[in-house]
Amino acid sequence: MRDFVELVRGLDATGSTREKRRLVAEFFRTASAEDSAWAFFLLSGRRRKGFKRAVLRRAAQAESGIPDWLYDACYEQVGDSAELISLLLEDSHASADRPESLAEWIEGAWSAWDAAEDDEARTALLPTLWSGLTREERFVANKLFTGAFRIGVSHDLVVQAAAEALDVPPAQVARHSMGDWEPSAAFWQSLSAAEAEDPSRPYPFCLAHPLAQAEDLGDPADWLAEWKWDGIRCQAVRRAGQTWLWSRGEELLNESFPDVAAWADGLPDGTVLDGEILVWREGRPAPFTELQKRIGRRKPGRKVLADHPCRLLPFDLLEWEGCDLRESPLSDRRRLLLALTGGEASPEVAIQGPDHLDCLREEARRHGAEGLMLKRRDSAYVGGRKTGLWWKWKATPFTVDAVLVYAQRGTGRRAGLYTDYTFARWRGEELVPFAKAYSGLTDAEIREVDRVIVATTREQFGPVRTVEPTLVMELAFEGIQPSTRHKSGLAVRFPRILRLRPDKTPAEADRVERVLELLDRSRE
Repeated sequence: MRDFVELVRGLDATGSTREKRRLVAEFFRTASAEDSAWAFFLLSGRRRKGFKRAVLRRAAQAESGIPDWLYDACYEQVGDSAELISLLLEDSHASADRPESLAEWIEGAWSAWDAAEDDEARTALLPTLWSGLTREERFVANKLFTGAFRIGVSHDLVVQAAAEALDVPPAQVARHSMGDWEPSAAFWQSLSAAEAEDPSRPYPFCLAHPLAQAEDLGDPADWLAEWKWDGIRCQAVRRAGQTWLWSRGEELLNESFPDVAAWADGLPDGTVLDGEILVWREGRPAPFTELQKRIGRRKPGRKVLADHPCRLLPFDLLEWEGCDLRESPLSDRRRLLLALTGGEASPEVAIQGPDHLDCLREEARRHGAEGLMLKRRDSAYVGGRKTGLWWKWKATPFTVDAVLVYAQRGTGRRAGLYTDYTFARWRGEELVPFAKAYSGLTDAEIREVDRVIVATTREQFGPVRTVEPTLVMELAFEGIQPSTRHKSGLAVRFPRILRLRPDKTPAEADRVERVLELLDRSRE
């Protein structure tokens, strides 16, 4: 546990990718197989189900003796419950009888939590788990307890560090660590094995870089263009007479999408497809808001399946007849994919010259897509993001001028500042909220907006303030759809702040008619 906390401290203290990789690789070289497996699990973004935050809070208040109002006030300033609890408890020195092994500590803590009969027993248990830990160790422990452990290292960096420590190719570690696995000595040792035996494992996903401008591509004849679908990225794995649907986040999707799994059951054994899960209606993809009705449902009922039918639209063939095709050129994989699916794959979009790409990009929304994918015809399927192979080029975002009406304090390093904003547009004489955004402003702009929010507050409801409508900002978003769940009747996709508009008064902000024009444009 102590060595892992030292690793976390070192990672937090440097912004150098090379230094982070060195620190992680050094930990893997010196730690036990069990601790290395757990560190790989945690650093690569996987997590166990977190403890109930209400129980953590109750135990921290009982230990520190502070009332609700003071805890809430402290949280507003700190902005992170794991850090707050570590600060509230009395500092202690490392106990001689606490387990030094990361694996022993985690497995012991979760076993004790699961064995507790109810929340009262768990509240009584937590002081025991905190006992003997230093403040820094308690902070990391609380991050693990809450399921919010993030340390600013990418999955690729952890894979590279493990490969360096084990002296094996990174691609081997990436492949062996895909799919469903539990951290153990056996798992860590399996990363050195020549072949992965588990037939369910998908391949590491090939990812695209954002494209700034089409001129960067060179000869358009070297590129294959497809629509960039707005769905759930998925690999369909058909091996050993079974089917597995894996999301990019390595979540198994079979139960959530039984209609897609049933289709994949018909694939020949030894086939792996990469594609996009979409709600499909009348021969075209439905908006992402339709797919949201299926997301998170472990076992959707008949009505949900009938009202929101899904399909996998494949765009790549990674394995055929048990042979790994990833090193084959995309053009060859594409030819086999079309033969396998009878042409029912993501269609290729014909490029009629460099100037035509701009037109295609803006045409994407007409086809139910959010932009273009551009892939080198001779490219291999490489896990992670390798510059120059695949590019994503989203359509120009919609923009509106909106009025700030609500604000909420941020968390983490932005604790104490109002950084989460709700915006409204005019409907008649009324300002109607329609979007929330928290990214896009510089630190200096956030501090200036915070001063205005504090000075113009009308009412306060817990962490949220209602403010006088004085600030106008330009918002950008990728899509817009009618919605019965929102007071405005509209839902926007990926809203973000483009800039402050001090040159505009609230009365000059956009009206509902302007937003409805954008809705009509998205349907053209």
